[in-house]
Amino acid sequence: MPEWLQKTVNSKSKTFLTFCFCFILGTGLFSFLQDQGLLFYTYISLFLILFFLIIFWNHRIKRFLVLGLLFFILGGIRFLISIPNHDSSRIEYYNGNKISLQGWVSQEPSIGVSDARYIINVTCKGEPCEKVGGKVIIKTRLYPQYQYGEELDISCSLQEPENFIDSNFNYKNYLAKQGVWSVCANPKINSLGVNEGNSLFKTMFLVKSYIQNQMVRLWPEPANSLLAGILYGNRSGLPKEMVDNFTRTGVSHIVAVSGYNVSIIVLVLNGLLIYIGLSRRQSFWFLSLFILAFVFFSGASASVVRAGVMAAIVLVAQYIGRLSAAGRTLVYAAVIMLLFNPYVLIWDAGFQLSFLSTFGLVYLSPIFEKAIFNKIKNFPGLMPLVEVLTTTISAIIATLPLILFQFGRLSIVAPLVNVLVLWLVPWLMLFGFIALIISWVFFPLGQVVAWVVGLGLNYVIIIVDWFGRKSWSAVDIHIPVWLMAVVYLLLILFVIKNYAKKDQSALI
Repeated sequence: MPEWLQKTVNSKSKTFLTFCFCFILGTGLFSFLQDQGLLFYTYISLFLILFFLIIFWNHRIKRFLVLGLLFFILGGIRFLISIPNHDSSRIEYYNGNKISLQGWVSQEPSIGVSDARYIINVTCKGEPCEKVGGKVIIKTRLYPQYQYGEELDISCSLQEPENFIDSNFNYKNYLAKQGVWSVCANPKINSLGVNEGNSLFKTMFLVKSYIQNQMVRLWPEPANSLLAGILYGNRSGLPKEMVDNFTRTGVSHIVAVSGYNVSIIVLVLNGLLIYIGLSRRQSFWFLSLFILAFVFFSGASASVVRAGVMAAIVLVAQYIGRLSAAGRTLVYAAVIMLLFNPYVLIWDAGFQLSFLSTFGLVYLSPIFEKAIFNKIKNFPGLMPLVEVLTTTISAIIATLPLILFQFGRLSIVAPLVNVLVLWLVPWLMLFGFIALIISWVFFPLGQVVAWVVGLGLNYVIIIVDWFGRKSWSAVDIHIPVWLMAVVYLLLILFVIKNYAKKDQSALI
């Protein structure tokens, strides 16, 4: 028996971790199948596995292998049961027809520059009202705007989502992970009042709306939209050209809710707090409250909660100095998220980027920091800059293969632009929030603080705009899936080699 298998079987933590990986692998493989007809055969496989498990229960190795297969099948079952039966009780059954329906706005509305999108939780259709379930997405004009929980009467042409011909973006699967299988085209909408929804979410969205209105009074565009993106990931108000420039310069993470941006901001802010005199313990509790406040004021959507969890994992790892705990926690968090929504593993790039960037921040950043700190230990003033650089490079390296596969674009200037602007982002968040608080107490003083913050926002805009307009700032490079897999394998081997020198169990 191989030594690694013997060590895994004899360790409870490694055994459980292996089963988690099997569950994740099963969920991922069955995500490509998307055929609920396989559910019957999967249940048969489950029965056979349980049968063999009873037979081999007293044989440790065989029991371990059968249990691994059991968790693999359970991952597949979790995905398959998430595919709804598209029968007459589901709204997507009526795709291709013009119908009337009633429902309520079940998520925070997405308000863009020229239109608005709403995800509707359908309660019934037709007249008289026949009870059906499911969700639809509607695209309509900006005004009138509808709020979370608001009941609507809608007449529209119901259609199946279609992918964009000129894009690799899978729009159909993007909607499926939100439980949406129908698009409501050319809707006619009448509001029936605000009667549905969760009271806590209503409170969060109300507070967020109040914050947005106050920000409009304090900052002009596009500084207002940039700060909205930095504070709670809302970049719908940014001009398309500016969004493209953020992407080309590799700093789009600062205006998107993901574990990437929140983790980097938390780490940079942590370094700054320690540098100005706070203890590591004081900084830890301050940043923990910051993460909770961020999740609450951002509306606690799935992407926001995921970003908060990823940032918390990185923060705890740095606080306790135990990579093994962070690595296991990262896997456990993935399993829990897949239990809630198995679609995110394959069809949610934000989920993938969050975990990969967290992997980079937890495992790669300490390697780079140690190599650089040993050379500049006589220059303590450079430490904050080095921390910004190492955290940025670590996240870029960890996510680059996926970005090249998914989006096919390599930002040449990303490291430089990140160093130029990322150090400022925590201060913009902090003093932007302070300006909001002061403005509610004494508006003129809030305007003064907002003006100072505006200088920083304009600095970021100028830097990103200047580099983003250069033809050489980014190049189009698309890599195949096999090359991405090879790169990540080499990256994992690099991490194992570096930590094996210190402690062979450091990773798990």
